[in-house]
Amino acid sequence: MIHALARSSPTTALTLLAALAVAAAPTSPAAAAASQSLTVLTYNIHHGAGADDSLDLDRIARVVKDSGADIVGLQEVDRHFAARSDFVDQASWLADRLGMHLVYGANINEDPARSGGSRRQYGTAILSRFPVLDAHNTLLPHPREGEQRGLLAADINVRGTTVRMLNTHLEHTSQTERLAQADAIDKVIDASGRPTVLVGDLNATPDTREVTTLTKHLRDQWRAVGDGNGYTFDVSNPRKRIDYVLTSRGIGARSADVLDSDASDHLPVRAEISVP
Repeated sequence: MIHALARSSPTTALTLLAALAVAAAPTSPAAAAASQSLTVLTYNIHHGAGADDSLDLDRIARVVKDSGADIVGLQEVDRHFAARSDFVDQASWLADRLGMHLVYGANINEDPARSGGSRRQYGTAILSRFPVLDAHNTLLPHPREGEQRGLLAADINVRGTTVRMLNTHLEHTSQTERLAQADAIDKVIDASGRPTVLVGDLNATPDTREVTTLTKHLRDQWRAVGDGNGYTFDVSNPRKRIDYVLTSRGIGARSADVLDSDASDHLPVRAEISVP
């Protein structure tokens, strides 16, 4: 099942389904026994270009497969976008290769390169081993006219439990824009009152205002259960932690690690969480 989501108004509300129990503390052994484990991955794939600058989408697929992830948030995903990715629909290619359900959010959506061709799109994707119940992409504010970014949302049926997955990629050139985008995401989370998993490349380190805006209502899985600095960028000399798995109340923390791979310019982050 493929959900292809085009451009929508930044003010459009996310209408999604979710029902999860609420619990603020990390998962205890007793609680873990009564919950189910879910492995989540976030990965900025740099349109399939690795540290060697070679385009190799199969390397990305192998990283995702080897991670054992149940749900994956991908950033910098091309769809018929440019010669840099051979005009391939990377989102569908990866979903087919991995046998996973797909949701795609086109944050840049341009006319075809040639008459009769497919629209040129660039954005984020969610891959899931479990069925997708509902999905929506909301464009985020960019007050200084930076690159358009979005918040991709999918409600996923995980063995009878509805899990909301959000995926984003904040602006890299302007803290002003990142703050506006983080505020917009925080309002969505706060207004919904529903447990959520947010993944993505926030282009900001943990103690910056844009990240702390999001961690007012969400827990940083790395800080809860990760070991070490968690650096994810850049792959040749990791020195920044800018890729995150954040969760709201009701979702427990089991483990978090950064995977070693040169398939992109970012390292992927994997987190094992627990849901009712």
